[in-house]
Amino acid sequence: MGRTTCALFLSLRYHQLHSDYIHMRLRKLGGQYELRVLLILVDIKDPHHYIKELAKIAILTDCTLVLAWSPEEAGRYLETYKAFENKPPDMIMERTERNYIAQLTDCLTVVKKVNKTDVQTLLSTFGAKRLYEMVHEPFLKKKKIEDC
Repeated sequence: MGRTTCALFLSLRYHQLHSDYIHMRLRKLGGQYELRVLLILVDIKDPHHYIKELAKIAILTDCTLVLAWSPEEAGRYLETYKAFENKPPDMIMERTERNYIAQLTDCLTVVKKVNKTDVQTLLSTFGAKRLYEMVHEPFLKKKKIEDC
């Protein structure tokens, strides 16, 4: 796929018949590439045993395991890897808001029962400053000076 990236394609149906093939291919690769993708086409009825086996192989050989359920999906994965080959990592990383309100909304909506509307209601009821204090206050320890 590129100077530092390679992909090995393997059909589970082929792997059933020739289980040594992937070992031979990985041995030939050695440590040539920074990113090695093991792209598996799941084309058999009961793939669990083979996927588990290939997951172990991928971990031991420092490969990224990608499962595709159709040849078209496998092709899309390869296209995507190729398209982002020379792009910086921040292009695909999640973009987070820098302002406090957006960060607070992201933080509170992690709780399953809280949605963005609830956060807006809390903000309008308590205000940003009071809500900040309510969120952070339980974690602040205040030392009490006791009379001896």
